[in-house]
Amino acid sequence: MADEATILRGAEERDISAEAGLRARLSGRHIVLVGLMGAGKTSVGKRLAQRLHLPFVDSDHAIEESANMTIPEIFKLRGEAEFRSGERRVIARLLGEPQQVIATGGGAYMDAETRIRIRERAVSVWLKAELPILMRRVQRRQDRPLLANADPEATMRDLMAKRYPVYAEADLCILSDEQPQDAMVTRVIEALSGFLEADPPKDDPA
Repeated sequence: MADEATILRGAEERDISAEAGLRARLSGRHIVLVGLMGAGKTSVGKRLAQRLHLPFVDSDHAIEESANMTIPEIFKLRGEAEFRSGERRVIARLLGEPQQVIATGGGAYMDAETRIRIRERAVSVWLKAELPILMRRVQRRQDRPLLANADPEATMRDLMAKRYPVYAEADLCILSDEQPQDAMVTRVIEALSGFLEADPPKDDPA
């Protein structure tokens, strides 16, 4: 009878093989995570990238590096319109780079031009969360310009009403709940695998 270590090693090897197969079926396409602030895009994205042995990038961080200021500073000094313009340019650049996992800001997918680029070069995954979960998560941070007002919950509810119908255009929707994030990553991988088997990419975007 195989000992426990041998069984675990065999399971790990099968996981590695399955994840390598998933990367191959992506044919160079990126994985782009979309959803509201607090949905878990960055934390899930980092773990997903580790599992798939791909680079990870957070578009908000890339914007801050490009502008040499924080997102709250961009909103305050330049306004939301200029932030969105810069966001569009940065995401276009990231989509032109080699394959990676990209976590986008909450408003990025609302831009029609960005959605077209994502459809052309990536598989999009919407991390969908309910209001109580989103509010619990965002209250841990103070760098959310859109929630810097007297009633952040009402603002979040309004964002959900406006953005969820657009997020629904993503290739996949994964519930972001209170399960451990490693379990969420497994759900994303399983959903990606099923999606690529049903609708394999026609051409290599590279």
